[in-house]
Amino acid sequence: MRFPVAGIDVSPWLPPLVSLAVATLTTPAGVSGAFLLLPFQVSVLGFTSPAVSPTNLVYNLVAIPGGLWRYIREGRMVWPLTWVVVAGTLPGVFAGAIIRLNYLPNPRAFKFFVGLVLLYLGGRLLYELTGRYSRGRERLRSLEAKFRERALAARREGKRVAAGLSGEAVVRTCTFNWRQVEYEFWGERFSFNVPTLFLVALVVGIVGGIYGIGGGAIIAPFCCAVFALPAYTVAGAALAGTFLTSIVGVVYYTILAPLYPQMAVKPDWLLGFLFGIGGLTGTNLGARLQKFLPEQVIRGILGILVLFLALSYIYQFLRG
Repeated sequence: MRFPVAGIDVSPWLPPLVSLAVATLTTPAGVSGAFLLLPFQVSVLGFTSPAVSPTNLVYNLVAIPGGLWRYIREGRMVWPLTWVVVAGTLPGVFAGAIIRLNYLPNPRAFKFFVGLVLLYLGGRLLYELTGRYSRGRERLRSLEAKFRERALAARREGKRVAAGLSGEAVVRTCTFNWRQVEYEFWGERFSFNVPTLFLVALVVGIVGGIYGIGGGAIIAPFCCAVFALPAYTVAGAALAGTFLTSIVGVVYYTILAPLYPQMAVKPDWLLGFLFGIGGLTGTNLGARLQKFLPEQVIRGILGILVLFLALSYIYQFLRG
């Protein structure tokens, strides 16, 4: 099949098959598959124009809604966290798109940037396997143990249990102002500094706008590691932020396209949709797979893979 925007010929079954495999691999580690799909499009499919960034965002538009709706339905959305993330990432996406089109249209320079982002993500995944990181998560581990105990008790009593948690595991906002947000989740209180998260989200938005990812793969680990927020509550906000910024990013790249007639800028909707279909299925499979594989094994394999890609791209750039 010919994809005119991407300028490539690809069998229609290949994009959904690849995204299915990627999403199945990354979902158990709590990481978006979009950051691995872009290197595949650039290095394997030969899709090297700036249009690859918004096309990668189209993947998020198709793959995310199912999982996002589940978090909303189960009451596990920390809406103040979501709004702060969105408020920071949205302007960042605008800036990122401009930087991508004006300063990183060259495939070689763009691959170097991708390599740097992957280097951070791969290093982060492997760092989470170390003892230092584990010691900092003692409170969250005890909380997760309590969740498992209560979920098991709820099942025995015949109460509703969704995604490993009982129906009582909902988020209640306690404080929400320009300085701090505090919320309660299943008997425990958590808080974060609003200006700090806003600035981080702004930087993540710029990176996401350039790369073609919503930023959830960076925001979620930051919230868990720095603010010690439970992944049960962070995941929904990260997904919502990724989804909304992906919509804005796709629209913005489309609006900018007439200003750059010398290059392909608009997303390849068909290619992005095919990737999204595979990702939608893969996220469900990955969530089921998570119960049967140790988290350290999942993160270790994924971290090594991502670091290999990162070093490969950086080496190619430095070699000239």
